[in-house]
Amino acid sequence: MDGQDLVDVDPYAPAEPETTIPVHRWRQAPKGLATRRQLRERRLRPGGQDPVAVIECRGGKRMAFLYEIKKAKPIRPMTFAMEVALDKAMAARQTCPKCSRRYYHCLPLRTLGSCLECYDGTPAAPDNYLHHSVGHLAAA
Repeated sequence: MDGQDLVDVDPYAPAEPETTIPVHRWRQAPKGLATRRQLRERRLRPGGQDPVAVIECRGGKRMAFLYEIKKAKPIRPMTFAMEVALDKAMAARQTCPKCSRRYYHCLPLRTLGSCLECYDGTPAAPDNYLHHSVGHLAAA
């Protein structure tokens, strides 16, 4: 077996040549296309379709994929189990580990480790946090 019989194969190389998609400037995308956020506002999702174009935002520094609105599918409805899981995740981000108050906003737990009142004594306005425990909310 000499060196001419060996073939270098890249298993991750695409089988077909890569196709390029059109790039549009800000506010110049054709009708019938929308970004993920715009689809979400219409209560739609891409639904597995590949992006058909790209839009340049802020002088080419940011890009957003565009999808066909006709091929978009409706968003999936939130089930009770999904709602409970989301509330549990948000409670972890909104509850101070020191005073156990749950705030309406996410706390800087990575940097401060607690709410501002526990960290440096800054008084918390009563309308910034819930006045009942998390367990009470789940039972309601």
